[in-house]
Amino acid sequence: MKIFYYRILFCLLVVATISNYAQSQLSIQLDYANKLFSSNQFYDAITEYKRLLFFDSSKTHHYKAYFQIGKCYKAGAKLDDAVKYFALSELNSKSDEERLKSKFEIVRCNILRRTFSRAHQLLDELQAMNLNSEMRDSINYWRGWTFMFEDDWKSASASFSRLNPYHELKILCDRVEKEKVSVTFATVISYILPGAGQIYTGNYLSGFLSLGWNVLSAYLTIQAFNANRVFDGFAILTLLWQRFYRGNTQNAEQFAIDKNIEIANGALIYLQNQFKGNKP
Repeated sequence: MKIFYYRILFCLLVVATISNYAQSQLSIQLDYANKLFSSNQFYDAITEYKRLLFFDSSKTHHYKAYFQIGKCYKAGAKLDDAVKYFALSELNSKSDEERLKSKFEIVRCNILRRTFSRAHQLLDELQAMNLNSEMRDSINYWRGWTFMFEDDWKSASASFSRLNPYHELKILCDRVEKEKVSVTFATVISYILPGAGQIYTGNYLSGFLSLGWNVLSAYLTIQAFNANRVFDGFAILTLLWQRFYRGNTQNAEQFAIDKNIEIANGALIYLQNQFKGNKP
């Protein structure tokens, strides 16, 4: 009878030894994959993380492996693949902290791939949860980034102000909103005074040229009618003056749009190259 129990004990020891050895090997594999990731060898790191997933039958390291694969794909700008693996890491999370970490990474990927409605939807879902103040701050922070990428700087400012009325990004958003010009105003004043819209947007040469061509067209039209050259007057009015007048308003609108894009892009370039805080 004692021999039987000894055999069982021996088998259990063997199984435990094998299990411990297997876990040790998996940890070594994870460390190796992490080392590749740290040295920016993302393609090789993905291969090693997937090898870890294949041999990790107990799913001990599944969350970490899926999460890191997502980060590798994100670093390689393969955002659709990154979202897929962050979602898998969420499914394999073992705590609320891990689950929320994966969700926020998915939000950040959606900001970068410009699927803003999905980013807002995910943030709304998180906001509906009973989260602590730190997580609520994260929601406002990434919502602000979503609005900035959407070119809605006013809404972004409101989001960052919930974190701090003097938040660096709020101040940036307010500056961008102040510098941007009104497309509607530029178009309307061009109808009233040709060239005024271009001058308003800082395109002085185009504005004065537009004003000059419209004045010249008006002068030629009036001269033709005064000289009883009615046909010439109508020809100048319909073919020349209308062309310059319509082109003037269209140019003013496009100049305003281009100026706003330039201002917004300048802010985004600053965020990419000089901002030291968390970025998508």
